[in-house]
Amino acid sequence: KYFTLPKSVKVDKMNTRENMILRCLVNNNNRKMTQRKLAQATFFSLGTVNKSLSILEKLGYLKKDFTLNFKEVPFQKPKRAIILAAGYGMRMVPLNVEFPKGLIEVKGEFLIERLINQLHEVGIKDITIVVGFMKERYEYLIDKYGVKMIVNNHYSDMNNLYSLSLACRNSGLSNTYVIPCDIYAKLNPFSKYELESWYMVSKEKVYNTNITLNKKLQLKKVKKGNLGNRMIGIAYLDEQDGNILTTKLRNYVEQPKNNGEYWEIILENSEGYLVNGLLVPPDLITEINTYEELRELDENSNQLDNKIIKLISSVLCVDNKEISQIKLLKKGMTNRSFKFTCQSKRYIMRIPGKGTGELISREKEAKVYHLLSQHNIGEKVLYINADNGYKLSEFIEGARNCNSNSQEDLTKCMNYLRKFHNLGLKVDFTFDLFEKINFYEGLRQGTSNYRDYSLIKARIMKLKEYIESLDKKVALCHIDANADNFLLKKNGDIVLIDWEYAAMQDPDVDIAMFAIYSMYERNQLDNLIDTYYKGNCPDDTRLKIYAYVAVCGLLWSNWCEYKNTLGVDFGEYSFMQYRYAKEYSKLVLDVLEKKNA
Repeated sequence: KYFTLPKSVKVDKMNTRENMILRCLVNNNNRKMTQRKLAQATFFSLGTVNKSLSILEKLGYLKKDFTLNFKEVPFQKPKRAIILAAGYGMRMVPLNVEFPKGLIEVKGEFLIERLINQLHEVGIKDITIVVGFMKERYEYLIDKYGVKMIVNNHYSDMNNLYSLSLACRNSGLSNTYVIPCDIYAKLNPFSKYELESWYMVSKEKVYNTNITLNKKLQLKKVKKGNLGNRMIGIAYLDEQDGNILTTKLRNYVEQPKNNGEYWEIILENSEGYLVNGLLVPPDLITEINTYEELRELDENSNQLDNKIIKLISSVLCVDNKEISQIKLLKKGMTNRSFKFTCQSKRYIMRIPGKGTGELISREKEAKVYHLLSQHNIGEKVLYINADNGYKLSEFIEGARNCNSNSQEDLTKCMNYLRKFHNLGLKVDFTFDLFEKINFYEGLRQGTSNYRDYSLIKARIMKLKEYIESLDKKVALCHIDANADNFLLKKNGDIVLIDWEYAAMQDPDVDIAMFAIYSMYERNQLDNLIDTYYKGNCPDDTRLKIYAYVAVCGLLWSNWCEYKNTLGVDFGEYSFMQYRYAKEYSKLVLDVLEKKNA
């Protein structure tokens, strides 16, 4: 006999440990296994395995020869699988510039194809894939594997809770596997038979998790900052739980507050989670979130020779393997950038965001950076492509962004900006505010979301004659002079970065831009003007800056509406730009009317 069982064990019912052992036995095709092998597979002690086997034998689930009694075991047959593959996979930068995360190649296989084949091995052919980002790349799977495909058009502004709901519109979650697409499983994690619902977690302990597993294999919520079990993301939902969770899912997606939630929220209850945990070894299943995780798992993957990595290697004259610690930076309004380390030095690679080719002339930007390099201004740029906008620059160590609510920071930044303006640098192109308003308006197409847009646009155009009648100093201006682009170093130096929109303009435009980016109220705007002009700003100049606030507000309001058509929402920032256009155009026109009365 392979198993030696204790003689007296009190049997109440089968618990989660027994479920795991039964699942382990059926996944081994009912082959005889030693207690030690079961202990290794389940992470239980030999004593726990012995006790659980005795319970299973007394319940009639094991025959006298200790093989499974299929007639007695309450197995269910999984019928369906849902693979979630809609998201950007932002941490996969720069790989996600070329392909979606489900099509990461590991050891000659695409992740999503490996998952489909593993599902087929256990007899599951009813597979639904929810796609979004680069959805066209997945289309071939319909013909190759007979899968169903659903498109999530809101992949950029809703999380996978919404994706799962799309897959459940016509059918529920009963007897269903829910699977993320970025999983590599060495052994098949699916089974022809299941006993109960479960959510898979790794034995590996990590900090960035919501789940911990107790001794009874129950999932519990872990407090932020505490260690818990790594969440794998694969789950099985039996018939009863699946029906309950289908209703819960549909109720959750009807509430806009849940748009940003992961689907696992429906598993939660007041005590912890509705399902138990299925514990797996750390090396059995790997979630691939980053370029380096792919390299660690398969250093021969063809996708490691990514075009952006090749570019960096070429510029820095290094091997791909010397590029490490790749980390996505905070997603900007226009670009996606990532930070990395190479030979103990840090760099930033900029990848232009969606739609930027319509908004920015990369050729003009390259000219600006060439001019700035001659005066040691801005970040140190090692490479810039005037066609696609890729830019590689040195990371500025020991620097922080300007705090627009700090008078000390404000004084330092305005002094720097004034000195830059006084250099009088010149390029052969201009940032025409009124031309850009019409340009962005044309890009967004259709009518504005603001009901009184035509009225406010007419007011702004009245300011055009006033602004053009004024004598103005013209020089190279930053145009995008917001507080985040001023970096203050520990040694007191200031670096003004991100010159994408730079062109010839009135320097007072940069003051207006700083104010509306900071969403200043009028008293804060006046303080900004006084800081730049050291308390000596003429009234006519102040009024002109008010006019620029109005004009630039409408300009960026149209910019935001265009970006919104691409699925990018800037929230309060977008709303406030329109308010600047409305309130300051009225203010300036009222003053001008009184002057002319």
